[in-house]
Amino acid sequence: MQKTPSIEWQWCSFAELTGAQLYEVLAQRQQVFILEQTCLYPDIDGYDLDAHHLLGWRDIGGRRVLVAYLRCLAPGAKYTEMSLGRVLTTNDARRGGVGRELLAHGIQYAEQLHPGHRIRIGAQQYLEAFYQGFGFETVSAPYDEDGIMHIDMLR
Repeated sequence: MQKTPSIEWQWCSFAELTGAQLYEVLAQRQQVFILEQTCLYPDIDGYDLDAHHLLGWRDIGGRRVLVAYLRCLAPGAKYTEMSLGRVLTTNDARRGGVGRELLAHGIQYAEQLHPGHRIRIGAQQYLEAFYQGFGFETVSAPYDEDGIMHIDMLR
């Protein structure tokens, strides 16, 4: 069995992101959410400025590459509860447990940042079971968001 390279996890406020890190985050969000999912929507939505960003880096061929990402918003920023969003793993990092590791780190840090608050996500419906595995419960009927069926979930 081949060993999967480890991931270096990094939390940053928007102000702490370097220009190169922000560029990589936006490039990967564009690749996953706009190009792979063929979904035109306004990714740069104003929430990044006040978010905490979790970046997962892996050394591939001597180069540091972003393979996982999510952002955490404080309670009241988007929803009454805190929220996790823009959850992604790159195509090369999928099916190896990176998504589970990403979400576990995201939940842990979010709960440290905002203790006692619930977490809301607007999840793509096909990922419902994945999020249920982390204690999220579906709290809405399915709805179309930018051509993709979503559900709201709470933890």
